[in-house]
Amino acid sequence: MPDTLRINGQRLWDSLMELAQIGATEKGGVKRLTLTDLDRQGRDLIVRWAEQAGMSVTVDKIGNVFMRRAGRDNSLPPIVTGSHIDTQPTGGKFDGNYGVLAGLEVVRTLNEHGIATEAPIEVAFWTNEEGSRFVPVMMGSGVFCGAFSLETAYAAKDVDGKTVREELERIGYLGEEEPGQHPIGAYFETHIEQGPVLEDADKVIGVVPAVMGLSWYDCIVSGMEAHAGPTPMGLRRDALQVATTIMQETVAIANRYPPYGRGTVGMVQVFPNSRNVIPGQVKFSIDLRNVNEELLNTMHEEMLAFVAKTRAETGLGIEVERVSYYPPCPFHPDCVNAVRAATDKLGYSTMDVVSGAGHDAIYTARVAPSGMIFVPCKDGISHNEIEDAQPAHLEAGCNVLLHAMLERARVAD
Repeated sequence: MPDTLRINGQRLWDSLMELAQIGATEKGGVKRLTLTDLDRQGRDLIVRWAEQAGMSVTVDKIGNVFMRRAGRDNSLPPIVTGSHIDTQPTGGKFDGNYGVLAGLEVVRTLNEHGIATEAPIEVAFWTNEEGSRFVPVMMGSGVFCGAFSLETAYAAKDVDGKTVREELERIGYLGEEEPGQHPIGAYFETHIEQGPVLEDADKVIGVVPAVMGLSWYDCIVSGMEAHAGPTPMGLRRDALQVATTIMQETVAIANRYPPYGRGTVGMVQVFPNSRNVIPGQVKFSIDLRNVNEELLNTMHEEMLAFVAKTRAETGLGIEVERVSYYPPCPFHPDCVNAVRAATDKLGYSTMDVVSGAGHDAIYTARVAPSGMIFVPCKDGISHNEIEDAQPAHLEAGCNVLLHAMLERARVAD
């Protein structure tokens, strides 16, 4: 039976569409920010579905939820899958939600066919993965793996001054279990790719061997405001023109380290931002990424060296502060191989895809063998209300998840 076992794709799709009604937007997306009333409604719906599937539910002190299907040997650490259900302000139906509901569909399928596993199977959803209401991003899994403290997370405030702890308590998801004390034997996360690679290559399944590391910076270039007309070009201290050379170098650095070098300037603030005033100050972000930690460090050093050279040549004040760093995350060979074997067995077209986005699996990988499964999304668009995915692709990814989890949890005799 297990080799021919398949999930119910229509049931998975229907669950995704029902969850998407909670926080639905006019453009067809979802706005369900973490720890809001809408988040509570989404959480309550999934917990109810889990209980209907015979699962027990545990909530930890940061609001992470673990839903367990018992195994033949419940002393074994569970094989876990999951993701998140909070969204961006202009989010879609699939980012995060697919990974949670794919896990629930795995359990429903096992129940339907009366298949027992030696190890328990769990479905998890993590608090505040998106980081759109509270910082830091990937908060629940970050606290779980010890990347930062529960106290730090509790103290985080939104724009209205409400804290994470207050909101967890208000919506009824301030649990009692200590984060990190929940055992995990292996963790799988199924996700839309959020990029165009699979669709461009016409492949159904992305086997994810690793997630890129990232290095984020805030840069400030300080010059002098002056009138755009009377000030000769050679006597200007134009902060914007100097800033743009650093911006161009950010892209050039990434292009020197293909195929996984990435360099982005996504946020720029120009002062005084007036048509006929030479800019006196420019603040902007720098985002460097690579899947190779040595190359990412090289990119970091090259960027700092260019800034120092530019500072010396122009005489302008240039400050650079690294504000965030995540090292590259290679996933565990056992989990990667389980995904690859399941894909081969099911006969889906496949390729390896390194993730350029962060996921909760980055943090679970610090405490348990972890792996990811990607499926295509239309035009590679995500974090957008028009985010879309084909039902057949979502079904395929869930089938791969089913067989990868069964390989790790072992079908009971």
